[in-house]
Amino acid sequence: MAEVDKQALLQFLLRMGDNTLILGHRVSEWCGHSPVLEEDIALANTALDLIGQTQLWLGYAAEVQGEGKTADDIAFLRDAWDFRNVLLVEMPNGDFGQTLMRQFLFDAWHSIMLGRLMKSSDKTVAEIAEKASKEVAYHLERSADTVVGLGDGTEESHSRMQAALDYLWPYVGEMFESDDVDDAMAAAGISVDPASLREDYDALVCKILSDATLTIPESRFAHKGGRTGYMHTEHLGHLLATMQWLPRAYPGCQW
Repeated sequence: MAEVDKQALLQFLLRMGDNTLILGHRVSEWCGHSPVLEEDIALANTALDLIGQTQLWLGYAAEVQGEGKTADDIAFLRDAWDFRNVLLVEMPNGDFGQTLMRQFLFDAWHSIMLGRLMKSSDKTVAEIAEKASKEVAYHLERSADTVVGLGDGTEESHSRMQAALDYLWPYVGEMFESDDVDDAMAAAGISVDPASLREDYDALVCKILSDATLTIPESRFAHKGGRTGYMHTEHLGHLLATMQWLPRAYPGCQW
């Protein structure tokens, strides 16, 4: 594997793994705090699925990097500017409606992306995508149903869901940004141009949000910078301070 291809693959794997790592941690923050017991269990299971997917993506990233590191090293021993997740997943949980709106907006992209990656020329990428897609299909079904139920529910639930959509929508566009890494991965048949996912994404999201009686903001402005590490929000630093505290306080500790 040529060095430039290896580095592009590494960046791609970090992007996939960091998305699931950060969102998995965000969702896990609901454990013990959800509005009802059933949701507490459902959110915990979603978080576990995402962390399991992270283990696969970052484990492969460590293998490609070839420095003897593990998935845990990559997750817990990097600083904020080394993360490659989209900004959407690091947004605060807010209320229950905002959490599920964030989940839906990501799940819709995630399900489409994994469907494409199942045909990847990289056998390991294809295998990870095939395993993860089964879990994400459930995530999408659940988050979409909840968005519809709350959006088309009471006056208060509708208002909260519309506010969540208005807040989070400016972070959606980043998922479809393309750069040299994406070009290299698409050329190698390992991944696809993120922009090519937008049409399917809009069709899926528009249908669900229409059923939820919610209005998509007209602005196409998109915050970006997370996928390159150029600019993260202040929220990521606070999240990492919690997530990374134990392994940094006791480096190399075995449990």
